[in-house]
Order: sequence, then C-alpha cells, then structure tokens
Amino acid sequence: MASLTYELTLAGLAVGSAAALTGIGLIVTYRATGVLNLAHGAVAMICAYVLRQLVVGWGWPLPAGALVTLLVVAPGIGLALDTGVFRPLARREANPAQSLVASIGVFVLLVGAAVLVWGPGARDDAPVLLGDDPWAQLGAVVALACLVGAVTRWTRFGRELRAVIDNRPLAVLSGIDANRVAAAGWAFGSFTAGLTGVLLAPYVRLDPYGMPLLVVEVIAVAVIARMRSLPVAVLAALAIGVAQAQLTRLHPEGWAGPLVQAVGANLFVVALLVAALVLPGIGGRGRDALPPPVRPGRVPVAWWLVVGVLFLLPLGFAGSDLHTAIQVPALAVILLSLVVVAGRGGQIALGQAAYAGLGALFTALLTARGTPGLLALGLAVPLVAAAGLLTGWPAIRRHGLALALVTLATGVAVSRFVLTQPYATAGLSLGRPAGFSDDRAFYALELLVLACCLALVAALRRGRTGRALAALRDHEPGAEAAGVAVPGLKLLAFVLGAALAALGGGLLGMGLRAFDPVAYDPVRGLLWFAAVLVLGADSLLTPLAAAALLTTLDAGAYAGTAALALGLLATLTGRIPPLTDLLPQRNHAPAAADATAHATRGHPGPAEGPGGRTRLHRPATARTRAPVPVPGPVPRLRAHDVTLTHPGGVTALDRVTLDLAPSRITALVGPNGAGKSTLFDCLAGTLRPREGRITLDGADITHRSAHARTRLGIARTFQRLAVFPSLTVEENVRLGGERGRVREDPAAVERSLRLLGLAGAVRHATAANLPTGTLRRVELARALAGQPHTLLLDEPAAGLDAAETAALARVLAALAADGLAVLVVEHDPDLVAGIAHTVHTMEGGRIVS
Repeated sequence: MASLTYELTLAGLAVGSAAALTGIGLIVTYRATGVLNLAHGAVAMICAYVLRQLVVGWGWPLPAGALVTLLVVAPGIGLALDTGVFRPLARREANPAQSLVASIGVFVLLVGAAVLVWGPGARDDAPVLLGDDPWAQLGAVVALACLVGAVTRWTRFGRELRAVIDNRPLAVLSGIDANRVAAAGWAFGSFTAGLTGVLLAPYVRLDPYGMPLLVVEVIAVAVIARMRSLPVAVLAALAIGVAQAQLTRLHPEGWAGPLVQAVGANLFVVALLVAALVLPGIGGRGRDALPPPVRPGRVPVAWWLVVGVLFLLPLGFAGSDLHTAIQVPALAVILLSLVVVAGRGGQIALGQAAYAGLGALFTALLTARGTPGLLALGLAVPLVAAAGLLTGWPAIRRHGLALALVTLATGVAVSRFVLTQPYATAGLSLGRPAGFSDDRAFYALELLVLACCLALVAALRRGRTGRALAALRDHEPGAEAAGVAVPGLKLLAFVLGAALAALGGGLLGMGLRAFDPVAYDPVRGLLWFAAVLVLGADSLLTPLAAAALLTTLDAGAYAGTAALALGLLATLTGRIPPLTDLLPQRNHAPAAADATAHATRGHPGPAEGPGGRTRLHRPATARTRAPVPVPGPVPRLRAHDVTLTHPGGVTALDRVTLDLAPSRITALVGPNGAGKSTLFDCLAGTLRPREGRITLDGADITHRSAHARTRLGIARTFQRLAVFPSLTVEENVRLGGERGRVREDPAAVERSLRLLGLAGAVRHATAANLPTGTLRRVELARALAGQPHTLLLDEPAAGLDAAETAALARVLAALAADGLAVLVVEHDPDLVAGIAHTVHTMEGGRIVS
C-alpha cells in the first residue's frame, strides 16, 4: 500500500509540475501585459509537435531539437504574438475583453494550423525530454520559479516589470520601455508553454484538440493564485496533481461510482470550476465586457432574399444525400444562441457547446425510452434551459474575464463529466422524427425551426427587452442606474441562449443520426465563439453565414481550414470591423444624419416650428418647468454615520452623515480622494458601507441594489458618460422612462427630451456619433424620464464648455424649483456657487463643513 501511495504521488508530481509551469507562464504574461492568454495550451501543443517533427520526423538529436524548440521556436511564437496581435491592441487601448477574444483567435488559429500541417489524428511517439523521473520535472519547475522570483526581486528588469504592473502609464512616463517588458513577458510565457507541451506530450495523446484543452484546464492554478503569486500557483498545481493521482485508487460501487472516477480523473477541471465561481474574479467591471457595436443601418430585404434562396437551393438542386447541408441550419440555431448572449447581451460565453451537447444527449435519452422524436426534442430544450438556469445563476454576478472563465469551466466540466462518459452516453443512438427520415424532409423541418428562431431573436432585439439588453451590453453600471435589473436580464440571456443551443444540438444529432460527443467539444465551442465575433455578434445574418462557412470548409479536403481562417481574423479584433458591417446597409433617415451634424457642431437637433419652419430646441431656462413635477411631500434621502473601508485598510468614509432636502441643490466639494465619489456611490447603491445606514423617508435601503433605488425614485448620472452608444438618443431616454419610479409614461419621455433640447431630429441619431455636450444632456434626460424625486449628479459639467455649463445650471435650478432634491459632486467652483443652496466640503473621508 505504501509503495502504491508513493508511486501515485510521483505520478501526481509529474502532472502537477507541468501544471505549475502553465501557472507560472500565465501569471508572468498576465502581470506583464494584462492579457489572460487562453492560447497558452495551443502554444504548448505546437511546440510539442515541433519537437516531435525535429526528433522523430527529421532525426535530429533530442538535445538539439529541445534547444531549438524551447529557446527559438517557443519564444519566437511569443514575440510574434506580441508584435503582431497584442501590441497593436495595446496601442489602441483595447479593453481586456478584446484581448481575450484575440487570444481565443490565436488558440483557434494554432489549432487549425496544426490540423492542416500534421493532421487531426493523435500521435503517441512524442520524445521524452526529462525521462520518467518526476523529481527532475519538479526540480526544473522549482528552479524556474526561483529564477523568476529572483529576477523580479533583484534585477533592473524586475524593477521595471513591477513598475509596469503597478502603473503602466506612470512607468512609461518615467522612461521605462513597457513594450520591451511586454515582449519579454510574452517570450517567457511562450517558453513555459513550450516546456509544458514537451513534458506532457509523452504521457497524453498528442493531438491538435486534446492537448490545448488539457492545458486550458490547468488554468485553475493561476486563478487560484489570483494571477499574482507564483508560490501559490506551484503549490496548488502540485497539490491538485497529487490528489488527482491518489483518487485513481478509488473504485466505489453503485451508480455514483463512474461519476466519482470521472471527478478523480479530472480534478483540475473541478478546481477550475470552483475557483472561477468562488474566488474573487480577475478583471474589472465595465471595460472588460465585449465592446458595443456601432449600430449599422438595417440589412436590406434584398439580402434576406438572397440568403433565403441560398438556403433553399439544396432542396432543388442537391441529390438525395444532403449530409453536409443538413448540418447548416442546426449549427445556425446553435450560433444564434451566441447572438443572444454575446451579441445582444455583451457577455463572454465560451460554454455554448456544452448546452448543445446536452440538448442532443437529452433528446437521445428520451427517444431511447420511447418518446417520439419531435416531442423528445421539445422536452430536451426546457431541460437544458433549466440546466442553463442552474449554471448561469452563480455566474451572472461575474464580469468580463471572470465570466469567460466560468463559462469555459462549465463547458469543459459538462464535456468531461457527462458528454464523454460511458455511464451517460454508452449505447446511445439518435434517429430522426417519424415522417422526416428523408434528408429533404428533415432539411425542410430544420429551415422552419431556424426561421422561427430568427423571428424570436429579432423580436427580442426590439422593444423594451431589446433596449435593456443593449444597455447591459453597452454600459452595465449605466444600465443599473437606468433601472435595469441586470442579474435577471443576464439570467434571461443565458437561459434563452442555453435553450437555443440545445435546440440546435438536438437537430444536429438527429441530422447526423448519432450522438457524437466530439461534435460538442469545448474546443469547437471556442471556434463557434470566434466565428460569431468575427462576422458580427449582433447581426442575425452572422449565424447563417458562420454555419455555412464552418460546415463547408470542414467538409472540404483540408481539415482545419475554417479554424485557420477564423482564428486569423479573430486575432485582428479591434483592428478590422466585423465582416457583416462591410455589407451594404440601408442608410438611416436623413433627419438623423442632419441631427448628428448639428450635434457635432454643438447644436441640438432641428424641429419643425409653426408654418413648417425649422427651429432649434434650446435647453430649459430657469422659468422652464421640469418634466417631473413631484406631487406631495418628497421622500428624503439620508446617510447616517456611513463608514466604508477599501481592501487594504484605507478608510474612504468615516462616519459621514448627509441629508438631501427637497427643492434644494446640495453640493459636495473637496480635493481628489476626499471621499465624495465614494459617498455618492453609497447613496446610489453602487457601493455598500461597512457601517451606518442609507435611508429613504426613514426606511433602510442600505442593501437595496442600484436598479432598485432607481425604481424608488433615486436617479443618477456618472462622471464618465454612461450612455448607450448603440441606441439612439430617444431609445436612451425611453429606457429611463421604462425602468424608473413612474414607468411607461411616454409624456414624461417627451417632456425630458424637450427640457434638454433633444426633441428634434437629434432624437433619432445614434448616441455613438454625438459630442460630449449632447451626451451629457442625453444622460440627464434619461435620468429624468423615470420621474425621480432625488437626482444625484456626479461631475455633470465634465467636458462641457462655458455655454453648456450655463445651460446646465439653468436646468438644475428649474429642477430644484419644481421640488426635486439634487446632489451635485462638482469641481467647478463657479457652477457650485451659482446653483447650490447648501455646500459641504469633504476631506479625508469626512464632511468638515
């Protein structure tokens, strides 16, 4: 028994050492560049193939092949990625989500290149670099970690690296070449990836799909280390590796036995899922969401006619065997789920392949028990939607990179523990529904289902829910401030996305007459995500074009062509627009273009005056009535002894008390860091104080969310503009009217537009095209459209010129005269002196006057 324990421990140390290398490389790359490199596993796979090619294919000596692979090829890949992919994104100040999409593109690109060069099959003759002694591997890992720690702590480069990590702009101003630091980070990260690949290759199946995903699983150790601590990453990797090896001795009886064995064999997947869900997420909030698209004109009807004819062609000209064609509509339905989640909701969802696989699996299980085919498919969809609810609920409060890891971990876990396990899928077959066994009949059924799904998503993109989803994608904090229940809306997107993916997955399985787990592999899910992002995530044409492209290229003579092409395009994200944006579009109305031109010159849009003559709306004067005359007594918003301490022990607020009186403008002034914005966010619901209370008319609302406070009548604006660029001015304002204290009042929306000079043709202009002064008015009009009684304004004059600031002052005076309680956090002393009835000065987290 002791001998078995020792042998398993050695085996676990070998696996853990390779995982530790991955953790070291990911952490160094992330700290030096800010990029979570999901392509790490693909780089490892390429290096393993290169070493095998040099040694096995061309007969090189192993030492020479290893030196070339690890010291030339691997760092060269890293430098190529830095100069060709990620440095251009850094120059454009791309957000972390765009960098993540680029890394997914690199992953897909390298997988496609490996398939083209070496074929899709697995190889079992990879050379052994360090022999079978796990202590040698462990020693190499520990030595490498110590070397990295020593370089970071005691060398000039290490000091530069720490400076770039702490504050990259300041480091650049002090003369540090941040690009050189980033290049070194990429070269070292790729070196560790290459070392991981050549160490793992002899012990796992060397294939273009399996090894990259295996390395992706051990991202868990870097997440556990919070992308910071090398010792934590190494210890976590070794502990998980040893525990996974020891669990292989378990052979429980009963129904749970196979599941326990699956967990034991995939402990890194469990660790990734737990770490992604439980530990504080990496990345931030807002800038690490998918960037909103600039709203294009509507696709002309002619394009839809062309697409419809192309999809109908197989019925008229193809032979009786439509094996390739029947995959296209089913895959289009799956990809349509990404349009809902990623395109309209702006969420990075990397696990849709798992829901598609579950849809096929549940359909197969139900038909195996005698359920008719169509009924089985209809029952499988809500079952998977429920699974989407269960998996989406813990993930919806994650953002950006953290959400990407959660969805990726979910997809990998479903694949490892369900789709590829014999206890769940052994002996399953999947037939077609009665009456649709013929390829033509089944293809016609798929087209009907696809048309219904397109109509459903098109309806979702319009109206109240569509505006809320667009707001969520464009600016999540702004959506909350407008009254959108963000968690519930995210959950709706995830559940609907899971249902669509399940429907498409079931159709795909029926079309192929088999349940094939490979068709729903997580790597394939990354390819689908890249395809949708490249073609245009918010276009209904995208799933149709992507499905046809993927299916056609994969059916050709050269496997991997689709991955290579789409991966290459995905690496250029941020530099080229989505391909569907290049199609001819139907232009917006001329009035909207005129309005944009007026706004760009600093004028509101035109409106028709008496006699048909054009006049310009102007912002309200002090005599203008506010759009929200507040009836009866106004509830008073108060902060009572509010204290808030940031992580690290910095006290931002120290027992602050503030009372906002109706019909008065209260101003908060003070130096930067005084706590003004922190107090503002506590009142708005963005932050929760550690001590003290926030009350509204005596009722404690301290734990109420931001959107709940908006619906109670507390509206806010942001220092940094929080408009929704893909929506028009009117849609921005209407969203506030739909989600505020008094909802669904078109008159309030119109009054807000008129009050802020937005009732002319500018109302039809897309917000992305408007100047700062106009956008400030849009944000204020949206806040007023919900008819609040309390208005919180954070730096409302930021970016405004003197005339715009004077107009703003008149509007605020009118609002206060009509009964609103107004709080202004402002650095402009002239504005404060001109409008404020009460001025509080803050210093060091306290109100001093």
